[in-house]
Amino acid sequence: MVQDPDTPVEKFNPALATESITRFIRDEVTKVGFTRGVVGVSGGIDSAVVAFLTARALGAENTYCISLPYKKHDPSARADAEAIAHALGAPFQTVDIAPMVDAYFAHFPEADHIRRGNVMARMRMIVLYDLSRVHRALVIGTSNKTEALIGYTTLWGDMAAALWPIGDIYKTEVRILARFLGVPERIISKPPTAGLWEGQTDEGELGMSYEEIDAILVELVDKRIPKDVLPERGFDREKVERVYEMMRASQFKRRMPLLPKVSTRSINHDFKYKRDWGR
Repeated sequence: MVQDPDTPVEKFNPALATESITRFIRDEVTKVGFTRGVVGVSGGIDSAVVAFLTARALGAENTYCISLPYKKHDPSARADAEAIAHALGAPFQTVDIAPMVDAYFAHFPEADHIRRGNVMARMRMIVLYDLSRVHRALVIGTSNKTEALIGYTTLWGDMAAALWPIGDIYKTEVRILARFLGVPERIISKPPTAGLWEGQTDEGELGMSYEEIDAILVELVDKRIPKDVLPERGFDREKVERVYEMMRASQFKRRMPLLPKVSTRSINHDFKYKRDWGR
């Protein structure tokens, strides 16, 4: 594959990104009257990076790291989640979501792994939002730009958050940022997984590596190159079509719920202001 050496992924500056994102977290949390954040830590790279950034922005003592395993599918993930909190000196809590998930699916024993995975993702967010009330904290999301663009997320599950600190950072950039922040190498190098069922990995489910996906997304999104041109640049046509279709089909996940305009001033239509209503 011939790739333009001047892509945003390759020009990524982790020091500048850290400074910008840290300021973003601090400003967006404090201007609405909060001082703390809750992060669901899975033991993976995305949540580790977000926890490290949140601790920089708000202080480790104000960064509540919550592990939300389903039974004992991946004991190493639970240990890595705790190791992240320990490295930061942040409060840590484990809540096994299995009793809640299993109680629901006792009514639907025929449910496939996709349904079960979606409920797990949403149950985790229920717990995080409840604990955010307990700690008077905002839920800090861990989704990255790659996942958001291709729809590799669960609506009202991992997508539900007050902030997306790495929402404009591609997965391959997250790895660079993780090393800059000092995230343990074993967390950076292990196969990414959403932990939704035993043996599940992101790249195995997607059928492509994140490097391949990001290279295509940079062309389609950042450079606005038409998809039909990419094969001429050395990209695999089938993979380009697949990434493009994932983006197209998941557009509904990247927008607020739609509503019809029936009044004089309607939310998201003309009830808009030039600035945020922060304090």
